[in-house]
Amino acid sequence: MDRRSIIKNAGIAGILAAGAAPAVHAQAAIRWRLSSSFPKPLDTLYGSSEVFAKAVKSMSGGKFEISTHAAGEIMPAFGNIDAVQQGSIEIAHTAAYYFFGKDPTFALGCIIPFGLNSRQMTAWMYEGNGMKLMREFYAKYNIINFPCGNTGAQMGGWFRKELKSVADMKGLKFRIGGFGGKVLEALGTIPQSIPGGDIYPALEKGTVDAAEWVGPYDDLKLGLNKVAPYYYYPGFWEGGAQVDVMINDKAFNSLSPENKAILEAAAALAHGDMQAKYDARNPVALKQLVGSGAKLREFPKDIMAESFKSATKLYDELSSTNENWKKIYADYSKFRADQNLWFRFAEAKYDDFMQAQKL
Repeated sequence: MDRRSIIKNAGIAGILAAGAAPAVHAQAAIRWRLSSSFPKPLDTLYGSSEVFAKAVKSMSGGKFEISTHAAGEIMPAFGNIDAVQQGSIEIAHTAAYYFFGKDPTFALGCIIPFGLNSRQMTAWMYEGNGMKLMREFYAKYNIINFPCGNTGAQMGGWFRKELKSVADMKGLKFRIGGFGGKVLEALGTIPQSIPGGDIYPALEKGTVDAAEWVGPYDDLKLGLNKVAPYYYYPGFWEGGAQVDVMINDKAFNSLSPENKAILEAAAALAHGDMQAKYDARNPVALKQLVGSGAKLREFPKDIMAESFKSATKLYDELSSTNENWKKIYADYSKFRADQNLWFRFAEAKYDDFMQAQKL
């Protein structure tokens, strides 16, 4: 019997009955590994990688699984980018500014001092030129990124002694992540790069005089209030720190269009999920910290002013010496100016009024 005749006239039931069904190839299961820069106890930061992986598995019907690994399990906290670049792992879950030592331009993919807030950063990434420009830069490291969370504006950290003026920053050994340390160096501060899980013992032993992490919820989990009494704000070096999943480009390009779309959608889900959790949990944690004796302090104005001058000078210097930085920062700074023009009329004024009310 002619095979084409069966297919034409019998329909699928007839095909199956005739034993002439075309071969159906099940899509091979995909198993990837993700290494995070964050420890498991930080369930909001590290947890965004789990939200991401769970969404990928669910949307793929279990055919695409990503195992998540905390800092130090398969890669050191600051070793993820090298591992992704070399293809040792498929995904890193990290804050790009940790790698500013390779090139300061990495910091623009996360946050720079006096940079975009979280909403503005998301807008630059998705509706501005941020994603395009950062991906052009990351391509030099065999990386394709997706935003996968934002902490919102962070706190300024925990200090063993009270700050009276900018003079108190001189000689201060300060655990500070990412690019902020470069700006504070101009004030005489000695920045220290320490993974999140090691901050408490460093502060307790006096290895550092002060330390910042994220904000009330995570700081309470780390117990930083037990080893330093003064809690300063705002974290002007982290006005909206973005976390990314960074994927090896060969691994990503080997995927079907469907699986690429699943990764993008899962990252977007985790991106919104992280800030929603921080916004919900930080107020409760702040009350607990203050109730246990934490002394809230606003940074003296001269510290803010001198830090802003230092940041502006540094960015100008980088624009004259680093072509990667120059290209992206030009777009970033223009977008920031436009955003701040808008925010000062609506968002900021509304927030100022509401926060002054006794609700």
